[in-house]
Amino acid sequence: MKLRTLFFLFLMVFGLQQGYSQSYKFLTTGFSVLEKDAKGNWGKWSELQPSSMVISLDTNKNRIVIYSQEVQLYDIVEYQDKTENDDDLIYPFSCKDDNGVPFTISIITRKKQDNRKQFYINQKDVIVVYNIINYVDKNMK
Repeated sequence: MKLRTLFFLFLMVFGLQQGYSQSYKFLTTGFSVLEKDAKGNWGKWSELQPSSMVISLDTNKNRIVIYSQEVQLYDIVEYQDKTENDDDLIYPFSCKDDNGVPFTISIITRKKQDNRKQFYINQKDVIVVYNIINYVDKNMK
């Protein structure tokens, strides 16, 4: 009897943990890159290139994964406060890469551009921006 009660409690706790985790998926539609030159000056944004990759934001595991040709895994160190103005709604995340290098990732909604969403990876010498849409998992319907 005690074993069954313990098993039931385990399932309840595990189920509640799963219920509170948040996972968001986005699909990229295009990307552009901005780099610093040898003198440390920012160049110009590259031409927008089409792309179709899945980006996963998993708040339970505190990580962001970009499923590009080479999978990019970033640990979320801190969830920063969202900021909002007349033009943008910004959700910034303090992150670190595999080498422990800190940088910021932001998900920005452009209010005056039909609520277009963008995903910015702001590193020391390079910024990558992805245009994103919400990913609809066909298996979840």
